[in-house]
Amino acid sequence: MTLSERSRPRKATRDVRRRQLMEATIDVLATRGYASLTISDVSRGAGLSLGIVNFHFESKAALLADTLKYLAVQYRDNWMAAVEQAGEDPAARLYAMTSADFGEDVCTPRTLQAWVSFWAEAQSQPAYDEVYGEDEADYLQTLEVMCADLSAHGDYNRPQSGKLDARVINALTDGLWVALAHTPPGITRSEALDTLHNCLAAFYPAHFDANGPVN
Repeated sequence: MTLSERSRPRKATRDVRRRQLMEATIDVLATRGYASLTISDVSRGAGLSLGIVNFHFESKAALLADTLKYLAVQYRDNWMAAVEQAGEDPAARLYAMTSADFGEDVCTPRTLQAWVSFWAEAQSQPAYDEVYGEDEADYLQTLEVMCADLSAHGDYNRPQSGKLDARVINALTDGLWVALAHTPPGITRSEALDTLHNCLAAFYPAHFDANGPVN
């Protein structure tokens, strides 16, 4: 057995432990909130000792920053996979990207609560913007291109529609996430999708109606 082969189980264990701790952090954020979160809460939630937490994360701040990064990667991978599976049709790609925000992989009560907790702290924690700012910019740029492609494809003849439509859609989905994160939720996930459908139908009536894409 080579040295690299012997090191793989250790690395796998390290990754598993870190993931356990970040998942526990999400749970604590969802139940206790950002301000009340402690390392002890996280260790109990993960079923691991404080020593293990300190071994994998040098501080509470590092644990929170890595948890935000973990959520951002999940979110990015989710919408990118949805777009890849949608094919080449502009309407299908736009719908796949926007509706992915409400899929079960990323739109759960605990993850929504965690996201809202981080958003609330972003002004006092500029490092959080650095953690997910690049991914957010990539998402918005991709959304702008999709909106522009669909506008041109449908001959809607609306100047700057790509950038403006993308801003509205992005603000809408963010707002719907906040409503879904309320306890109890202000809306259901089905109602959130209905709201998205109506927005897309208003911008692109030849491609969407109140029920979603027009086949």
